[in-house]
Amino acid sequence: MSNTKTLLKRMRNAAVATLASVGILSAAPVAAKESKGTVHLALVEWSSTVATTNVVRVALEKAGYDVKLSSLSGGAMWQAVASGDADALLEGWLPTTHEDYFEQLGDQVEDLGVNLDGTKLGLVVPAYTEIDSIEELNDHARDLNREIIGIDPGAGLQRLTQEVIDEYGLKLRLRDGTDATMTAALGNAIANNEDIVVAGWTPHWKFARWDLKYLDDPKGIYGGAEQIHTIVRKGLKEDMPDAYTVLKNFHWTPEDMGEVQLMNEVPDTDPYENAQKWLAEHSDLLDEWLEGVEIN
Repeated sequence: MSNTKTLLKRMRNAAVATLASVGILSAAPVAAKESKGTVHLALVEWSSTVATTNVVRVALEKAGYDVKLSSLSGGAMWQAVASGDADALLEGWLPTTHEDYFEQLGDQVEDLGVNLDGTKLGLVVPAYTEIDSIEELNDHARDLNREIIGIDPGAGLQRLTQEVIDEYGLKLRLRDGTDATMTAALGNAIANNEDIVVAGWTPHWKFARWDLKYLDDPKGIYGGAEQIHTIVRKGLKEDMPDAYTVLKNFHWTPEDMGEVQLMNEVPDTDPYENAQKWLAEHSDLLDEWLEGVEIN
């Protein structure tokens, strides 16, 4: 119990410190109308989260709100919403990836349900790699530079991947990094027709750009298909009912997200502008998210 309290305290301190130091990444009203207030969205700089959060930002602005975005670590993101320092997060991967966060903080937040169905986690390799199962990795450890390319330290995917290494007795180390460093390493290896294994997930734009495959996980450590949930602070419904409605209504498909992710991968493009462009072409979906909202 003391360990849990210590973890929660550290997560809260990290969230508060990061919110203070990172500050607002973006904040701008759509027009010169009177704002209904400011909605604060917390995110991690994963390609999926950046795509989702900017699309939701545009929807909230259409509903009459100003929006602030703050980039945090996974644990700090959840803690910020639990403490009320942020209003919502759009990337609650359940039931497996963010299991620890939800177990510790679930009673301090409100789960608005699934906003995207059909996700997957696992170890990913180029399709040309002569490896099909996690159990075969040790036989190719030298070709793989004896490492698995991971993402942010502390991310749920990293925790599961370390568990995979332990349970399968893999003679590879897990390398911390980011979404960007993972995909850069993957792209470089493919350009040179080299073997590489990365901690990956779906939906992600890398599957649209390269021919990849998941390695079989006979022990089922990564679990089955997951869902992405919208998580909000308690009291949001009473404080900002229309923002709550937009967040409750928000849903889309892996294909939708993939389109926005690919737009964001074009050099010198802005995720917020891409979200605006994408929603301009999907006004029917935006109308669904704004259903029940009073528009000024």
